[in-house]
Amino acid sequence: MPNIRIGDTQLHYEDVGRGPAIFLLHAFPLHSGMWQPQVELLSREHRVITMDYRGLGESRPAPEVATMELLAADAAELLARLGVVHATVAGLSMGGYVALALYRRSPQLFRGLVLADTKAGPDTAEGRDARHKFAQDAVVNGMGWVADQMIPKLLGPNAGPEVVRRVRALIGENGPAGVAAAQRGMAARPDSEPLLKCVRCPSLVIVGSEDTLTPPALSEAMAATLQTRVAVIPGAGHLANLENPKLFAGEIACFMAGLETPRRSQRPPPQ
Repeated sequence: MPNIRIGDTQLHYEDVGRGPAIFLLHAFPLHSGMWQPQVELLSREHRVITMDYRGLGESRPAPEVATMELLAADAAELLARLGVVHATVAGLSMGGYVALALYRRSPQLFRGLVLADTKAGPDTAEGRDARHKFAQDAVVNGMGWVADQMIPKLLGPNAGPEVVRRVRALIGENGPAGVAAAQRGMAARPDSEPLLKCVRCPSLVIVGSEDTLTPPALSEAMAATLQTRVAVIPGAGHLANLENPKLFAGEIACFMAGLETPRRSQRPPPQ
């Protein structure tokens, strides 16, 4: 994966395949490597772009607070440098927060919007406090502690040992400073429920049937506001893309097949 300098950050990204562009935004506390199954499956007919958020994966350095607006600005700049004028943007969990911030900033960019295992509403006061406490504890206790805390929440009861090992490895490839910055940024995110009523591009909501962090009821409410459908991934928890990668990728592929085919995007070298 190449790097590109955006402001004071060296942003790590991947850009593979040709065809209509899809931009995948990853979950917390992982990095863009979580999308590997979808990159392999979708890049056969699409141009697939991913990126690591500041301080996560191989994007460095970590800011003090990785706000959704900051990450959305990075995303917009990356796509502009890659010559992408229109894309389907898909975000899972924290990636959904970034996708909504990106839509708020650059609605003209979107051919389609996919929100997976996420929500549009803000944290409660208690939720914000918990995120700040988690940020402090992550810096003190390290990534093994982060994995121990998060894996039971991220995966459904049917997740196999290989998936558990993969998620633990992805989490371990991050650093405490990046995890803390992301938690502080998520705590500061605005209420995006009013934004859902303003979305004008085609949309899709995906959720794991066993997701306890953002349960299917939240996805159904978002889909009702967006006037779209919910694709339920049976037996999957919060990381539905890793627990059932083929079905998850298939839902995105079917959604994209229903969009009007744009002119093939060109790929000038990054600046």
